[in-house]
Amino acid sequence: MIAWSEIGPALLAASDDGYNVLVGGTLFEGYEHHPNKLIEVRPGLKSTAAGRYQLLSRYYGPYKIQLGLPDFSPESQDRIAIQQIKECRAIPAIQAGKFDAAVRLCSHIWASLPGAGYGQHENTLGKLTAAYQAAGGTLA
Repeated sequence: MIAWSEIGPALLAASDDGYNVLVGGTLFEGYEHHPNKLIEVRPGLKSTAAGRYQLLSRYYGPYKIQLGLPDFSPESQDRIAIQQIKECRAIPAIQAGKFDAAVRLCSHIWASLPGAGYGQHENTLGKLTAAYQAAGGTLA
């Protein structure tokens, strides 16, 4: 659901399931490390977000050390996203099927979630719920 929200279904399909997507929609090659490319998404908005979960480059180094990651591979990206969800204290809400609560708890991490407040496109809770259920998620 997070990848669907951050990247969108078209880029997920046109890429390595989103793992090699730079902010703005271009692709990068190789998973040795975070690509760390500063991209102007629109006038006044630049970002280094990359990968399936659009991780900013400044967070990659600390997570790489904390989690003992070898690279920016799909597995490493998944482990970082899970760690971020844990840090948001959203795992119990997810396990209880409290999707709305989990999204609220994580909204400060991902700009595309409702209520994020980063001035970027935010998806509706209804669309996210549909994507979550399509991916096999269950609600309470």
